[in-house]
Amino acid sequence: MSQKCWNRRCPETGVHQRLNMVVPLALAPMAGVSDLPFRLLARECGADVTITEFTSSAGLSRDVANSWLKVESDPREKPFIPQIFGGDKDEMVQTVKMLQDKADLIDLNFGCPAPKVTRICAGAALMGEPEALVAIVDACIDASDVPISAKLRMGTGYLDNNIVELAPRLEESGIFRLCVHGRTLKQKYDGKADWDTIRQVVEEVDIPVFANGDVVDADSAQACLDATGADGLMIGRGAIGRPMVFHDIKTNLNWDSSPPPWGRTTNPFAIRSWCWNRYVVFAEETTGLQRKWLNRHAVAFTKGLEGAKHAREILTKEKDPEKMAAGISKWLSEGSEHSES
Repeated sequence: MSQKCWNRRCPETGVHQRLNMVVPLALAPMAGVSDLPFRLLARECGADVTITEFTSSAGLSRDVANSWLKVESDPREKPFIPQIFGGDKDEMVQTVKMLQDKADLIDLNFGCPAPKVTRICAGAALMGEPEALVAIVDACIDASDVPISAKLRMGTGYLDNNIVELAPRLEESGIFRLCVHGRTLKQKYDGKADWDTIRQVVEEVDIPVFANGDVVDADSAQACLDATGADGLMIGRGAIGRPMVFHDIKTNLNWDSSPPPWGRTTNPFAIRSWCWNRYVVFAEETTGLQRKWLNRHAVAFTKGLEGAKHAREILTKEKDPEKMAAGISKWLSEGSEHSES
């Protein structure tokens, strides 16, 4: 970014003041979405920070191949930030030691509400066990040669929300940055994100705090910044199938005047076609074409386009990843030509 902005606490009022309006935009770590090719695509579309999909410390520490595939890196992705989750402190520490030589920063997940994660007292479930959460953070920081950050929720929703009380403890532990999703474990992804609580966290600590939840375009990005005073924004579901959201936010908020990498077209087929083809190129250059990933992103990239059911038929028919990628590319290209004729 040409400019960098952090909020700073005003010594007279104790309130955070925005120095200018430009803040980092981050792609959230999402299972089945934030694979390496998509992270590189998001970077090309304007994301300043990308984080791997959350990965099990148990899988990494036991050298499970699929887990290590999730944390593959590329020189074009700097800083490289893997995110890990787990409920066992020793496994988390072991994983930090295994990752630190390749990572610029390691992020700890205390925000995932998925039952398969929370049933092992990991992810957002640890918001209900604050002493265990702080112990994991302390141990990981002590073991690491690179900074440690954390992504959290407001609380479990079954007890009083505790993020405002917890954040200063993590700051005291030496955490580098916090990202707060403005929902509870109980809410999962329902309801509205509580930006007011995120503002309370921002005002309680002097480390950077990113806001996460309900940012899907420039208007919601500005509204979130106004409401939270956050040091950065993390975008999750708003970027699924729409990595161009990062450039759109920067352009519409006058943070960046550079042309979009897909050109000046406003044709949705043409834009999605460019995104899909770039994703395929990045996949071929890095992880190889992974059928599961291709299927997930193809559904997302074609969602809402006229005749999208035909794209889904291609996914059902083609089992070979190369033929699947080519089939979606052809469908999007033909749709672009048809819509411009």
